[in-house]
Amino acid sequence: MNVEVNNTKLNTWIKEVSDLCQPDSVYVCNGSKDEYDQMIKTLLDSGIAMPLDKRPNSYLFRSDPSDVARVEDRTYISTTSQDEAGPTNNWMAPNELKAIMKDLYKGCMKGRTLYVIPFSMGPIGSPISKIGVEISDSPYVVINMHMMTRVSDRVLELLGTDGDFIPCLHSIGAPLAEGQEDSKWPCAPIDKKYISHFPEENLIWSYGSGYGGNALLGKKCLALRIASAMARREGWMAEHMLILRLTNPEGKQYHIAAAFPSACGKTNLAMMQPSIPGWKCECVGDDIAWMKIGPDGRLYAINPEAGFFGVAPGTSYETNPMAMDSIRENALFTNCALTDSNEVWWEGMDGDPPAHAIDWKGNDWTPASSTDAAHPNARFTARASQCPVICEDWEKPEGVPIDIFIFGGRRSTVVPLVQEAFNWDHGVFLGSTAASETTAANIGSVGNLRRDPFAMTPFCGYNMGDYFKHWLDMGDKLGDKAPRMFYVNWFRKSEDGKFLWPGFSDNSRVLKWMCERVDGKVETQETPIGLLPKEGDLDVDGLEVSKEDFQELFKIDTDAWKTEIPDIEKHFSKFGDRLPERLKKQLDEFRKRLD
Repeated sequence: MNVEVNNTKLNTWIKEVSDLCQPDSVYVCNGSKDEYDQMIKTLLDSGIAMPLDKRPNSYLFRSDPSDVARVEDRTYISTTSQDEAGPTNNWMAPNELKAIMKDLYKGCMKGRTLYVIPFSMGPIGSPISKIGVEISDSPYVVINMHMMTRVSDRVLELLGTDGDFIPCLHSIGAPLAEGQEDSKWPCAPIDKKYISHFPEENLIWSYGSGYGGNALLGKKCLALRIASAMARREGWMAEHMLILRLTNPEGKQYHIAAAFPSACGKTNLAMMQPSIPGWKCECVGDDIAWMKIGPDGRLYAINPEAGFFGVAPGTSYETNPMAMDSIRENALFTNCALTDSNEVWWEGMDGDPPAHAIDWKGNDWTPASSTDAAHPNARFTARASQCPVICEDWEKPEGVPIDIFIFGGRRSTVVPLVQEAFNWDHGVFLGSTAASETTAANIGSVGNLRRDPFAMTPFCGYNMGDYFKHWLDMGDKLGDKAPRMFYVNWFRKSEDGKFLWPGFSDNSRVLKWMCERVDGKVETQETPIGLLPKEGDLDVDGLEVSKEDFQELFKIDTDAWKTEIPDIEKHFSKFGDRLPERLKKQLDEFRKRLD
């Protein structure tokens, strides 16, 4: 081991894993540039990484076709009681799951190096941050963890001899016999993949996948599934939310945290460039927010991540210029296409498609091909510090104070452009019933309605009924210092199928109205579903939206809303006696308002 490890628990764990997995060598990471460069060289030498001439210090990777995304059906929340995991999680008893995985781990790192990756989720030393240590046999994981978390020997110093950390064990599950040639993307078959969480022990075990959140264990595994369970125990919040700072022309700052299911424009909103003169938007985080109540009684948030792991297809200078500028150099690309000019390409990128490319599977591709050039879940990895609109306070140890919570989904009808919750409990009701029409990014028939409470269905590390209660409890603690809560729908369509709202930078107009509500500058009109803007209060100067379309954007069809009630009842019934009485009361009040 090249870096000295003084932490007793960590040394014991490294030895246990080494004895079980039997690697050829052990390397403790220090987070340095030299280390990163050495890992890149290892990946180049093995042919796994491909350099990109047009983007300095950037590389393309192609995964195995069986290893392209999170594998929800192979992802487990393992608690003593199945009821503790709840109806939204796959469950297996800890003893049973550990026995299966220990058998798989036996000798699984033969022929490989065991990398010890000490990392901080959040700024090192922040009172909101947590320390994790990932053990992995993948240099691809090491370089991505370098970007997505704060890998550093300072983390080991902070741990000292007896500091605590979250152990994250990962193996690609592809041992090498002596003289055996490695594959271009080593991983285990799908039925041998396991992404396992043991929230009662703050423990993560992952086996068989080398990709994304299955392998970068600081991301969804630690930052949401384990952290959400820790947050409930310790009285804070770990949420699947972007964080942005909005500054008005007078220089007043507002901080907004927003939760959206996939394919609802979350990253675009996090890096938005406002279309309203004088307003400025800065990104604090694009995916995850950890929030604690500060000494002044307000809720403060940090982005626990250090980078962006974004979906490439659909990202362009038209949809998200700041993301495109963030990946011009020092970026990693996975499962994108490679053009003849040695540049990455994906569907939805600016300009015409290339006349010829090599697709994500390594095959020839032309615009006439029947398949996509890039995988729909192709990714880019880049440091957040490279984003042109990264907020100067994004690494502030105490976090930024949250003024506004936004929930939302993709709905072509029924749901208006924006509504404000009557109060905190009503806001929790809106978040707990959040729904989106499924798209190609979701599993299921396109257009079906899928409830995704707080956009946390795949990421809540315990019973979601208890998670709803935790939101209510946090509101009780925050009292009159609680953030205001809103629900948005950028995706409402006209009868002939056209989007009624331009979206993207014009979403700043909706955020401006929210800020004016926080400041008490505008009144609202009360409707059965929530508080809506009064006519003339939403800034539409210079916007080409007809009066008829604008009216349609805010039309409340009570009969259509009544048809939502049975679906909400069915959704809530899943949680049985774990569903808080206060949410049942909210549903009863909603019914009465619609009558």
